[in-house]
Amino acid sequence: MSDHDFVSGGKPIGIERGEGPFLYGTDGTEYLDVGASYACTPLGHSHPAVVDAVQEQVGDLTFVDSSYPVQSREDAYAALVASTPADLDQAWFCNSGTEANEAALKFARSATGASTIVAATRSFHGRTMGSLAATWKDEYKKPFEPLAGDVEFVPYGDDEELAAAVDDETAAVILEPIQGEGGINVPPAGYLETAREATDEAGAALIFDEVQTGMGRTGSMWACQNAGVTPDILTTAKGLGNGLPVGAVAVRDWIADGAASHNATFSGGPVVTAAVHATISTLVEEEYPAHAAEMGDYLTSELEAAVGDDVREVRGEGLLVGVELKRGANRVARDLAIEQQVLALPAGRTVLRLLPPLVLERSDADRVVDAMVDVLGSNDDS
Repeated sequence: MSDHDFVSGGKPIGIERGEGPFLYGTDGTEYLDVGASYACTPLGHSHPAVVDAVQEQVGDLTFVDSSYPVQSREDAYAALVASTPADLDQAWFCNSGTEANEAALKFARSATGASTIVAATRSFHGRTMGSLAATWKDEYKKPFEPLAGDVEFVPYGDDEELAAAVDDETAAVILEPIQGEGGINVPPAGYLETAREATDEAGAALIFDEVQTGMGRTGSMWACQNAGVTPDILTTAKGLGNGLPVGAVAVRDWIADGAASHNATFSGGPVVTAAVHATISTLVEEEYPAHAAEMGDYLTSELEAAVGDDVREVRGEGLLVGVELKRGANRVARDLAIEQQVLALPAGRTVLRLLPPLVLERSDADRVVDAMVDVLGSNDDS
């Protein structure tokens, strides 16, 4: 077993380069990437704006720690804060989504003085000890227990259970506005509002994990904007640097004022923040969130029309789409890759996850639909 297999498991497709929504194998095969490596490339692969920003910055200054003012970092801070809902006026960069969520939990406990974290069933918040403790699936947690304590889980989407769980001992409620790893689960109308009201009444922090839902994917820059709910802490990563390893936490002033000291050596490095600034600026200036909304509606409606009888449900918002299958998602994802050169992702046992770059066009969406028709029509579990 190689180190790569030990760490993450391997796929039998060697990738050499990428451009837009396409990846190219070492043998020259073109693949339509509708997984975007777990939503990490909202502008597609090797977008010129990001490539140019990174190349220019790495030639000037590769790294200096965050105690020194650097223009690329200041530009990225300004772009991030400007893109978030009102009142999230302060931000901190880190290196990943799990680190952003780890920081969010720490900030909430230090700012409130309380300890209990309320999380949801089917949630996924990362793999470090704190974020893992707030993650639902035992498969991820059991080998590493005991984890950080004082975490209570409530059913995702249940207003009454959520409200009942929040009291004066609650430091934070942490939720994905739409669950990703858990199966592309969209909460009922009013659920995020209930979370806001319950945390306000208890003096607790509301954390929205937008690691997968953010960066324009759901038709707004942030999924919480679709519901009109602003959290106290918003976390993001994945698409933030269009493929470079970076995460961030944006917070309200009361969280920043009450947060204890927290930092990381590589937080806000010049090269990754150059990528962040280029990514956010391009998404906003070229109105890619609106494009994601349009293309998501088209892809969802075309899938429902073409494969609706062969699947249980097509759901999501924008270009965060889940197809609940009547068979195993891993096998369908494999067949799409090998037979149709379309790269998708499973989300649990029976949900196929489509997270294409936001540069997807109708012809690309049509290719996805045709591939799904062929795979679902030609294979079964027998």
